[in-house]
Amino acid sequence: MIKIKTLILAAGYATRLYPLTENQPKPLLKIANKPIVEHILEKIKPIKEIDEVIIVTNARFHHNFQVWLNSFSYPKAIKLINDGTLNNEDRLGAVGEINYILKEEEINDSLLVIAGDNLFGFQLSKLLSQFSQKNKSIVAFHDLKELEKVKSKYGVGILEGSKVVGFEEKPVQPKSALASTACYVFHKNDLPLVEKAIAQGKADNPGDLVKFLVRNSEVHGFVFDEHWFDVGSFESLKAAEELYHS
Repeated sequence: MIKIKTLILAAGYATRLYPLTENQPKPLLKIANKPIVEHILEKIKPIKEIDEVIIVTNARFHHNFQVWLNSFSYPKAIKLINDGTLNNEDRLGAVGEINYILKEEEINDSLLVIAGDNLFGFQLSKLLSQFSQKNKSIVAFHDLKELEKVKSKYGVGILEGSKVVGFEEKPVQPKSALASTACYVFHKNDLPLVEKAIAQGKADNPGDLVKFLVRNSEVHGFVFDEHWFDVGSFESLKAAEELYHS
């Protein structure tokens, strides 16, 4: 059985949710009486290929996560890593965090990456099954069905079969309704491309990294239509709370 390293990105500062997130990190906000990060960990729990979960946080909220972790029981090992940043101005960003962990942990295995504010309805076993079949990096896309729903709002994937042949960042005239979500499996052969993309100034955000990988490697899309919330606003927080409480 192939082991897959797993990383939850939880080092942001969530300024759009102030004052709610001024003194606590967004992944520890509760949805249906459970922190967002625990919903993600519930999805990871049944995956046998995963024996450890890395959570990267920042210096400002590292203590909050440590307090949470001290009272949280989980069958797999959880490793907290502090990236050393203190505020929104010196944050590394999602791609910077991935690169930081690749170096800090000397990761050479394929890597599952999930943003710590991502709530989704699909089973990770299906995503990893496709990864196993294709043996290529995988990006999870939420099918929003209507072009208007992704317009100027999300990164959008253009697929031929399952292969990603194009990627647009918040297009005004989208070519598909497949919204890129912050859930990826990076094949170990593609990991060196993360640093390369940063060095070339082409990876300020995850969408840029996906676009870079599409041009320089082979990427496939995992498409799902179960629920998905990118909890970045009070509106999405409320919508997630309503669904998870129903």
